[in-house]
Amino acid sequence: MRQLLILLGAPGSGKGTQAKMVFERFGYPQVSTGDILRDAIRRDTHLGREAKAAVNSGRLVPDEVVIGIIEERLNQPDCASGCSLDGFPRTVEQAEALEKLAADFQPRVLFFEVPAEVLVRRLTGRRNCQACGAICNVYFTPPVKEDVCDRCGGALVRREDDAEEIVRRRLAVYEEHTAPLAGFYRERGQLVAVDGNAPMGEIFETVVRAIRSDAD
Repeated sequence: MRQLLILLGAPGSGKGTQAKMVFERFGYPQVSTGDILRDAIRRDTHLGREAKAAVNSGRLVPDEVVIGIIEERLNQPDCASGCSLDGFPRTVEQAEALEKLAADFQPRVLFFEVPAEVLVRRLTGRRNCQACGAICNVYFTPPVKEDVCDRCGGALVRREDDAEEIVRRRLAVYEEHTAPLAGFYRERGQLVAVDGNAPMGEIFETVVRAIRSDAD
């Protein structure tokens, strides 16, 4: 049975970083709804326009839009042995839909817990290099020169949805709609709690143990 690693946690809790590390160790691709939707926004597709309106206002993208792209993505060849879901599901309704879409996957849910104010600093301090894509944080990993990428010298910019007002709205939406998923998966015996404020290596050890426990 294929491995389905569901990374559950608030924006900024480290899900994406861990998904990349899982890919490097196990070869499971990172299925990031955020990346897929941002690509659609850049290409100004119909889906992208719907997504942009929701993201820029701090709301969730409509379920029917997100579920459709997830179903399409899970059927691609690189997910044949498993994948990591980053950013989906975000509601109990989406989780119920996922159970039907992924009936041939073996799910394990990692719930990344991080204090709210740490999340705010992680997100509002995040800067992306326009040239090479490198990411830094002005609070935790500041660049040597303000607004300049240490790696390539490109310009560092903040995403629109990382503005503090939008970040706090995103976290409020998470608490209202996504946090109840922990109870949903705990009842099914699929939830593994993770201290998302621990050192990155310790977090990954927890992730690896969860994956291997499913393989045993």
